[in-house]
Amino acid sequence: MTPHTPAEPDLRHHGDAEVRADGAGLVDLAVNVRTGTPPPWLRERLAATLADLAAYPDGTAARAAVAERHGRPVDEVLLTSGAAEAFVLLARVLTPRHTVVVHPQFTEPEAALRDAGHQVRRVLLSPAEGFRLTGDAVPEEADLVVLGNPTNPTSVLHPAAAVAALARPGRTLVIDEAFMDTVPGERETLASVRELPGRVVVLRSLTKTWGLAGLRIGYVLGPAPLIAALAAAQPLWPVSTPALVAAGACSTPAALAEAEQAAHELALHRDHLLKGLAAFPEVRVHGEPAASFVLVELPGADAVRDRLRALGFAVRRGDTFPGLGPDWLRVAVRDEATTDGFLAALAVALGDARGDARGDARRDAPERP
Repeated sequence: MTPHTPAEPDLRHHGDAEVRADGAGLVDLAVNVRTGTPPPWLRERLAATLADLAAYPDGTAARAAVAERHGRPVDEVLLTSGAAEAFVLLARVLTPRHTVVVHPQFTEPEAALRDAGHQVRRVLLSPAEGFRLTGDAVPEEADLVVLGNPTNPTSVLHPAAAVAALARPGRTLVIDEAFMDTVPGERETLASVRELPGRVVVLRSLTKTWGLAGLRIGYVLGPAPLIAALAAAQPLWPVSTPALVAAGACSTPAALAEAEQAAHELALHRDHLLKGLAAFPEVRVHGEPAASFVLVELPGADAVRDRLRALGFAVRRGDTFPGLGPDWLRVAVRDEATTDGFLAALAVALGDARGDARGDARRDAPERP
């Protein structure tokens, strides 16, 4: 008998695909952008840039604002067209011999590395260990290591000390902190740490907290020589004037205070979701979620996802993440009323699933004489 080989995950599948095309009218729990954003004050700032669109973008002020926000020199900051551009730049500029991507995590880094011709070794963290990063997880010979913190889709926040321990002379350590601003106090960030061995690169995004997915703005923090090399690989004027204004505006003390308040509110909403999920015996949450989404395991999750769509809710499939499979779903954290609606729909979807299972059992049972 030929052994079954699992299908290779679709690294290019993202949560927005769950709410496009036939997703009109669905409650979006598949995309991790904070609802109600951009806030009015930010929309006004962006609208005001329309009068300046005849001029070429100048990132000087925005770059300085981001540098000040993280306590770094300006030459250690690179503004990018979303964090996704940074993965492509790193894949094109770096020349590693042994590349490791720690999974489950956002798939775009691996996709970019493979597109650039790199061979990628996957290190899979275990749900049995709460998807925690262990000291021996990454092989010593790895000279490029990529991981997320907090990690998408697991929502696990790795201790900064555990992440920093991966730094080595001769190694480039890339940390995707796209969701770090959803954590109160950003308590495990390495964005402002500059003295670790090797090259430590931190990627940030303004998409999640500020609702700027359509604007495309992110940035890279790292050693000045590497930042210069990445900048040389960018096209001219890679970040638009509105995006540059957003980068500066979202780095001010007032904006950071607003983001911190949003992170605290998010934590309360996440606790409400977790308490609701705990009422379903078949639903398991591994580890301690810390970001704006929760990863759940339940038998037949792919069918449950379809039932939830029929009931008006879109959630993110998990089988496109290496290390997961069809029994996983990612659910965005929303306000309590939205969560209650989702939990009610989940009860119906799971009830249907249990009913189908009972029906299958009756059909498969041998007939009595």
